[in-house]
Amino acid sequence: MRQKILIVDDEENILDLIDYNVKNAGYETSRAIDGREALALFEKEEYDLIILDVMLPYVDGFEILKVIRKRSSVSVLMLTAKTEELDRVLGLELGADDYLVKPFSVRELLARIKAILRRTGENFEGDTDKIISKDIILDINGYKAFIGGNEVKLTMKEFELLKYLMQNKGRVFTRENLLNNIWGYDYYGDSRTVDVHIRHLRVKIEENLGENKYIKTIRGVGYKFEESL
Repeated sequence: MRQKILIVDDEENILDLIDYNVKNAGYETSRAIDGREALALFEKEEYDLIILDVMLPYVDGFEILKVIRKRSSVSVLMLTAKTEELDRVLGLELGADDYLVKPFSVRELLARIKAILRRTGENFEGDTDKIISKDIILDINGYKAFIGGNEVKLTMKEFELLKYLMQNKGRVFTRENLLNNIWGYDYYGDSRTVDVHIRHLRVKIEENLGENKYIKTIRGVGYKFEESL
């Protein structure tokens, strides 16, 4: 079954460009030209990825992302203007999996889509049904995380990041390593994508913020997963 992508942009030429190339790459698509239409489609259908522009009529991309994250862990790729650095940071803070800056090349767009979706619907050799570390249990097949027996809602990228760190317990990864292995593209000089996702994970899995019981920061290097006594 083909993976399904919702494309949301109020510039019809960009919408046509993305839709055409995403379909040619083998994905099924739906499209929306404003925020209201995007929310209506989100309520009606299930998607593997949502490509979401920030600036939209009626309901902007940030408000749509808030609604999405209250109800779903579907992957979201934000489209942001080149000059709006705060948009990129805010999108990550609200739960976007990644962002792409306009203007962008079709090649880069398709690479990002492939990177975000590369694990969806696939089985990987060496994966077990569960990864357990003290009071954290990851249900690999169900993409669910449990802390102290209670389910914790993680986005797809948060889950993949935690899974990767737990599978490599005690190993230190640079931000570049994590971008390449989790997001699947070369490091472009911006570590905030990793830092924001690490911060979100800590909020969700740590009992006492600031203690960093599981995810350790190695100053000047990166991060590692470790079980503190």
